[in-house]
Amino acid sequence: MVKETIAKFPIYESNLLSNKTEDIKLQVNDKNSMYLVHRSLVTQMAGKRQGSANSKTRSEVRGGGRKPWKQKGTGKARAGSTRSPLWRGGGVIFGPKPRDYSKKLNTKERRVAIQTVLLNKLNTTITIPAEELVLAKPSTKQLASKLKQLGITINSRVLLIVKEKNDYLYLASRNLPNVELVRAGNLNIASLLKARYLVVTRESLFNIQETYHVK
Repeated sequence: MVKETIAKFPIYESNLLSNKTEDIKLQVNDKNSMYLVHRSLVTQMAGKRQGSANSKTRSEVRGGGRKPWKQKGTGKARAGSTRSPLWRGGGVIFGPKPRDYSKKLNTKERRVAIQTVLLNKLNTTITIPAEELVLAKPSTKQLASKLKQLGITINSRVLLIVKEKNDYLYLASRNLPNVELVRAGNLNIASLLKARYLVVTRESLFNIQETYHVK
């Protein structure tokens, strides 16, 4: 059963925590919300698997058509092919074959999982006006300084959530290994769980509410 709850995101102004909050509606499942989060993560990780591992069976290995020696009279064990799985250079029994590891997850389940994680990370979410992340040039140093002013160290994993990606912000953030930039409409469960801090622009909060609302 999905129920609606009001999430109060604390607002930071001029790098300081203010008394203001931005309220948006998030939907969570009372009984199995963590199960949905787990399923969503497993589905995402499974989808990233390449699935191209391959080995040759005895019918696919080149050669081995001729019988190595006659059936009887040599004192050796019987052999019909040099490409038997028992031989060096032979085929592989039950070896890996290319396969699709992807799993199916309903859109509603994924949306509820994302909203559940957002709700659980309220205490480590920093909401700022969009202009706070506007850079005059693609400067990694400038972005790192802004994060430091918010009390975030360079070693902490940070997820920057914006309504629309900015070229300068993208170029500045990609030089910081622990910082990831993502659009509010493209959130994924792995990035949310991995991040210690979420830095969200006020404008993107309403985008999140609209995008992940379950009807």
